[in-house]
Amino acid sequence: MDPTRTRDLLRTPPGQALMLATLLASGCVTEPVTGRKQFMVTGASQEVALGLSAFESLKKETPISNNAAQKALLEKVGRRIAAVAEMPNAQWEFVLFESPQANAFCLPGGKVGVYTGILPITKDESGLATVIGHEVAHALARHGGERMSMAKGIELAGILGGSAMSQTEYGPYFQQLYAPVSQVGVALPHSRMQESSADEIGLILMARAGYDPKQAVDFWERFAAHNRAAGSQTPWFLRTHPLDQQRIAKIQQLLPKAQAEFRPANP
Repeated sequence: MDPTRTRDLLRTPPGQALMLATLLASGCVTEPVTGRKQFMVTGASQEVALGLSAFESLKKETPISNNAAQKALLEKVGRRIAAVAEMPNAQWEFVLFESPQANAFCLPGGKVGVYTGILPITKDESGLATVIGHEVAHALARHGGERMSMAKGIELAGILGGSAMSQTEYGPYFQQLYAPVSQVGVALPHSRMQESSADEIGLILMARAGYDPKQAVDFWERFAAHNRAAGSQTPWFLRTHPLDQQRIAKIQQLLPKAQAEFRPANP
């Protein structure tokens, strides 16, 4: 449906009632490992299609590394994580992009990208397993679909609230304040919660793949040092990720749970 027609429909009481009923009927899904309840109104097939398309575009736009040793290590670690990720329909692909970014990602459908800029921080195989486990966790838990669902919910709440407030003296204030307040009060905290979930799920994945989860703490401490050197001044409430010291403390708390899943891989 055309987005303009959708917005017009949502401004009518029948349209609002229909959308609310649809969202409620969608119910919740359960995040693997953590058991956290997720609000999900997007379809998995839609997420995968978007992920595959985005990955193909990125491969055309971003140089791919020619370092054979680094690419082989990425493939090795990636396949071990993928083997325990329980994503049976994933089309796994691991690409090392030539970029100074200290970053990595996993798109729905099993498309994993790692930027060469993060390799000095991963340092070794276990460090790389920490990163890939975290990123694969996002795809396994369908965090992209959850974010899209959250955005739809925020949009609907804004339309319903704007409609209700439009006939009052507070209408103009609502229109001005809703977007920034929903971003700081809902979207960003939700993003930080997803990152914490991915830390926990990723820790379990690396343990199941035969990597010692204690090594994750070393990686995140190196990553924290990198961030301090970069000098980010973003206030905590405007961050998409938890503060480094908070995520390290949480990972340390989760180590006993992860250690129970750890079985060293055969050499």
